[in-house]
Amino acid sequence: MPAPDTINTAQLIRLIGTADAPAIIDVRSDAERAADGRFLPGSLSLDHLRAAELADAYRDRNAAIVCRDGGALSQGTAAWLRQSGVRAEYLDGGFDAWSAAGGLLVRPDRLPPRDEAGRTVWVTRSRPKIDRIACPWLIRRFIDPRAVFLFVSLSEVPAVAEAFKATPFDLDTVFWGHRGEFCTFDVMLREFGLSSPALDRLAVIVRGADTARLDLAPEAAGLLAASLGLSRIYRDDTAQLDAAMTLYDAFYRWARDASTETHI
Repeated sequence: MPAPDTINTAQLIRLIGTADAPAIIDVRSDAERAADGRFLPGSLSLDHLRAAELADAYRDRNAAIVCRDGGALSQGTAAWLRQSGVRAEYLDGGFDAWSAAGGLLVRPDRLPPRDEAGRTVWVTRSRPKIDRIACPWLIRRFIDPRAVFLFVSLSEVPAVAEAFKATPFDLDTVFWGHRGEFCTFDVMLREFGLSSPALDRLAVIVRGADTARLDLAPEAAGLLAASLGLSRIYRDDTAQLDAAMTLYDAFYRWARDASTETHI
C-alpha cells in the first residue's frame, strides 16, 4: 500500500499539462542532472537544502518533489515542506520511474535563461490571435509555469528583448518562429522534445487555425473563431492570455480524453 505522502507516475502523468498540476520541484543532485539533464514538464530545479525557502511561495499549492529514485532527497524535502504547511508529496520511484514509464521530459538545451526570480521571459508582438497565445499556454503548462510574456509593438520587439533579456518568439527572423509549413507551436514542441498523442493532435489544430488551413482538422475553425472573439473582447493582451488559458486547457483535455466522445 503506497504511503499517504506519495504521488505515483500514473497520477502525475494525468495532472501534467492541466491547471491542477502541482508545483514540481526537482531536487536531484548536480551529478544526477548531468547524467540526464532533461526535466519533468514545468519543474523547477532546486538544491534540497533550500527547501525552507519554498514554504511561503508554495503554501497555497500542492507540490510534487522529485529526486532520482524517490529516496532521501525527495522524501526529506517533502517532509520539510509539509512541516512548513505546504501540501507536499514525493514522486514514488523518482525521475527513474518517471522516465521508465514514458512520462514527458523536456530537453534543457533550448530553455532560455531565467531572470533573477527564476522565470523565463518572452516577448512578441501585440494583439495575439493563435500562435502567440498557444505558445504561452504550452510554456506555462509544460515548460515554466511562472513564465512572463511581454506583448509590444512589432518594431520594438528587438529592443525590448535586449533591454529586458527576453526571448522573442513568433517572428519571422528569430529562432522561435515559423519554419516552412509549421507554426511556432510546432517548433516549440519539437525543440523541447515534447510529443504525446494529445499534444500532437492539438498541434495540428493550432497549425490549421494559425495558417488558414482549416482543412487540417475540423476543430481548427472553432479555435480560430474563439480566438478572434477573445481578441475582440480584451483590449489588454495579458488579460486575453489569461482568459485563453482555459480555452487551450479545454482543447488539450478534449484531445487527450474526449476526442472519441459525441454529444447526444
